[in-house]
Amino acid sequence: MRHISVRGQSMPLSPIRKLAPYANDAKAKGKTVYHFNIGQPDVETPEEMLKVLSEIKTKVIAYGPSQGIPEYQDALIKYYARYDIPLTRENIMVTTGGSEAIIMAYTVCLDAGDEVLIPEPFYTNYNGFATATGVKIVPITTKIDNDWEIPAVEEIEKLVTPNTKAVMICNPNNPTGKVYSREELSKIVQLAIKKDLFIFADEVYREFIFNGEKHVSLLSFEEAKDRVVVMDSISKRFSSCGARIGAFVSYNKEIMKAALAYGQARLCPPTIDQMMAVKSADLDDKYYETVVGEYKRRRDAVLATLKEMKGVEYRVPNGAFYIVIKLPVKNAEDFIIWLLTDFDVNGETVMLAPAEGFYSTPGLGRNEARIAFVLNEEKTKRAMNVLKLGLEKYLELNK
Repeated sequence: MRHISVRGQSMPLSPIRKLAPYANDAKAKGKTVYHFNIGQPDVETPEEMLKVLSEIKTKVIAYGPSQGIPEYQDALIKYYARYDIPLTRENIMVTTGGSEAIIMAYTVCLDAGDEVLIPEPFYTNYNGFATATGVKIVPITTKIDNDWEIPAVEEIEKLVTPNTKAVMICNPNNPTGKVYSREELSKIVQLAIKKDLFIFADEVYREFIFNGEKHVSLLSFEEAKDRVVVMDSISKRFSSCGARIGAFVSYNKEIMKAALAYGQARLCPPTIDQMMAVKSADLDDKYYETVVGEYKRRRDAVLATLKEMKGVEYRVPNGAFYIVIKLPVKNAEDFIIWLLTDFDVNGETVMLAPAEGFYSTPGLGRNEARIAFVLNEEKTKRAMNVLKLGLEKYLELNK
């Protein structure tokens, strides 16, 4: 029997989902599992968007334009104008989720064997997309004890090789919740200009900032305008993860021309989902304030319990809806599995994501875990209490 490709054999399992069988077994035994492991919001999708689905009169769900329907491109233009980022339809390629936008950036801008610098820990699927496209990720290591700050430009330069073609950053960051300032992003811009690199900017959590600061888009750096590709998505912003609509945005005409060719090869992004997403442009400031306020309360509930947990190290996340914590255990994955298989509080347990899979450097993150605070405040408090009691019991058993 012929074997599958090396690429297929190399595709990594998602650390976010790979422990799902343990959670399913726990549920089969009657346990309630609080899912802190995956960034699936429970905030309701805006009614204005859902209403579109019941009002569709079309008799045929036809192909749409490869670059997206004009109505949604215009909705994105209106949305970006809120952030003083002027766009035209020529700057926008609507994608099948933010995931396709990332794959498109790797495919359009990089060749197999090319390297992209990414601060680690990073969104786990970057690894999978890199494997699928033959791109090599070179990690820029950031550390919890330094508040996940990006190293000095001089340090990052040491990682650049003749194969380095791009640098990528997620802001606000998944998994750390770090929000990068203009000063920190300037390090990335300086490096890109000096070394002639593309800049890939994952900005899907743009609104989710809790300290009153305004998000700084890499599209706002005039000196790097033609180097930047922004990957965006409606998934978290409008609690529409299943509506697979993202965006690939750039001022670079050559990049957009190639992206269109790629888009034509895959035909078109989901038409009905785009029709729903058009209505997102009509949402006012109150919507964003309400949603961000809800996630801030959830974050604060997580932090309140973390303060009481002996030996747990963390930094306050000012954005996204994630936090990476360092646990006083040898292996966080073993602890998380134990929570699912051997521990509960009145029939309730909790599931986190092992953070080792968010790193590219072997061995890093082994005693760390990511919490996604996507449950309502009451459930968050209950889940955090389970985590606190579970850690106490686990440490007692493993003295």
